[in-house]
Amino acid sequence: MVNLESEITYLPGVGPKRAKVLGDELGIKTFADLLMTFPYKYIDRSKVYRIAEVNTEMPYVQILGKILSFETFEMGPRKERVVAHFTDGHHLMDLTWFNGGRYARTHYKIGKEYVVFGKPTVYNGRINVVHPDMDPADDIQLTGMGMQPYYSLTEKMKKAGFTPRSIERLVRNLCDLLKEPIPETLPETMTSRLHLASRDEALRNIHFPQSAKDLEKARVRLKFEELFYVQLNIVRYVSDNRRKFRGYLFPRIGEKFNGFYYNNLPFPLTGAQKRVVREIWNDMKSGRQMNRLLQGDVGSGKTLVALMSMLIAIDNGFQACIMAPTEILAEQHLQTIQAFLNDMPIRVELLTGIVKGKRRKQVLEELASGQIDILVGTHAVIEDTVQFLHLGMVVVDEQHRFGVAQRAKLWSKSANPPHVLVMTATPIPRTLAMTLYGDLDVSVIDELPPGRKPVQTQHVFDAQLPQLYESIRRQIRMGRQAYIVFPLIEESERIDLKSLEDGYESLKQIFPEFKMSKVHGKIKPKEKEEEMQRFASGETQILVATTVIEVGVNVPNASVMVILDAQRFGLSQLHQLRGRVGRGADQSYCILVTCPQLSADTRKRIDIMCDTNDGFKIAEADLKLRGPGDLEGTQQSGMAFDLKIADIARDGQLVQLAREEAQTVIDADPLLHSDENAVFLRRLYELRKTNVNWSAIS
Repeated sequence: MVNLESEITYLPGVGPKRAKVLGDELGIKTFADLLMTFPYKYIDRSKVYRIAEVNTEMPYVQILGKILSFETFEMGPRKERVVAHFTDGHHLMDLTWFNGGRYARTHYKIGKEYVVFGKPTVYNGRINVVHPDMDPADDIQLTGMGMQPYYSLTEKMKKAGFTPRSIERLVRNLCDLLKEPIPETLPETMTSRLHLASRDEALRNIHFPQSAKDLEKARVRLKFEELFYVQLNIVRYVSDNRRKFRGYLFPRIGEKFNGFYYNNLPFPLTGAQKRVVREIWNDMKSGRQMNRLLQGDVGSGKTLVALMSMLIAIDNGFQACIMAPTEILAEQHLQTIQAFLNDMPIRVELLTGIVKGKRRKQVLEELASGQIDILVGTHAVIEDTVQFLHLGMVVVDEQHRFGVAQRAKLWSKSANPPHVLVMTATPIPRTLAMTLYGDLDVSVIDELPPGRKPVQTQHVFDAQLPQLYESIRRQIRMGRQAYIVFPLIEESERIDLKSLEDGYESLKQIFPEFKMSKVHGKIKPKEKEEEMQRFASGETQILVATTVIEVGVNVPNASVMVILDAQRFGLSQLHQLRGRVGRGADQSYCILVTCPQLSADTRKRIDIMCDTNDGFKIAEADLKLRGPGDLEGTQQSGMAFDLKIADIARDGQLVQLAREEAQTVIDADPLLHSDENAVFLRRLYELRKTNVNWSAIS
């Protein structure tokens, strides 16, 4: 029996040199690695054409025939074009090589039958195929040849002589060696109930399908398996935690919560906010540790809900902390919470990189002695030097996409793990949330506070800027303010920084009657804060900025958001920027300015922004357009999906099915001790030996 863990060197056709290239470039080190390297496309080779049937609109053709003769044409020093005159017995066509012509002349024999495959063109009035794939007819089984797989290659692989056909031959060699069925990773009861192909059938058909139907069956089986093990790992992790860790019991709603609710609430809670507060309290009084994701669009009132949750912890004799991704946002949270609490006897302190020396020492001492009720900070909060007396509640805010490992670090701050609320203003599609945050229960604030008018979004071309500037002028004269955003996407892009500086100078000449602030990532935090403050207080009417204003700026009087070169922004980024306006009672506008030449994808993005303000619809569209790896915050935080065939964006139903099946398995057998479930434990162990970052997945 062939061992799939055998080194790839020992596969016929590989050897040490090729094995090194395969390992370095594609991570193929064993037979199993090669088997799990899937084609990126297939070409139907089930039909053999006659030359008379061929035309240049066909993508690829396959023809059976013989070479009649070769002709060589000089093309300058040491360059030649080699042409083979080829016949199917009825008509003539040409085969052309600009590279490798000498090899073709010596390797392919006149009079021998070949199967030629390639893209047809016409040259000198005759059908011509440049650099054709050629196989001796007696090596090819023309009937039932099916679909030919094509494999991705790197530049180094091409230089080392690899082609898609050479990878195909290696996979074929391996499949021929595998006389026994490939070991199964799912129990027979599951595959038959879900009508899934066997693993052996799926892996053979994913490489060499005879038909589109065979290929689809193979894909469904392999996608389900991949997603099932991601979900099984998450569900098992949650189940283990719930057994091991009891949460703090917070049965009381006391004077702090009630005092705030009846005396300090700045506006009545929306129905959605009330529902979410109830969901959070139900967790807190259940005796199990809360791990909840709170999703809500920009301006939906998540911070208020988080504060009320922290007040429940304080009423029950515990401390709380809120963590933000940046110092600016942490300071904004501090100000917001202090404004909400007003003169209530609740101690709130800040801990970020700017809190140093004696002040830092004092905060750490008072935190450890229990004098501080709420700590607001950045990731500095999880450092070992930060100790609480009784930490009962942790809020992790926007873009701080903690994996399980980081959240576990917070648990060491307390005898029992604290309740955890993760907040995000980037709406996450359900299938992605199920995988990114699979160990969290989900709450959604899907209602904006009363009196908010939806922002009107318009798309204009840069030729219309004079009219746009005139409408900005009208808004400012009505007492409103405006943002003008330049696309400084990477802080190191000097050319963009220059365009912002030049743009700022131009705008000063266009709007000489108004005062302006300027903010970008290169200015010092103190200066940035001062400029933001000038704008927030109304001292300046226009804020010229880069995307640093995407998070954490709250100016209800600003009613216009102009985004220049909007084609350079992703959907979620555009949506976040738009969320900076529409925070007051006045009608607000978001203007997306682009050049007229737009790609189809960009046009789709701009249209979606103009059609809807619904963050969830935008997130779904973003996921479909860009895939999960590119979504903001997922790649940067190491949430490596490492999925070889499944696609979170397009395989939503399979994600759901995989989750349900995993939940059923763990509900019935939490430790996977039964004989039938031994196959799951074995596979989880195999996957742990690979480079899949399981803790980051959730």
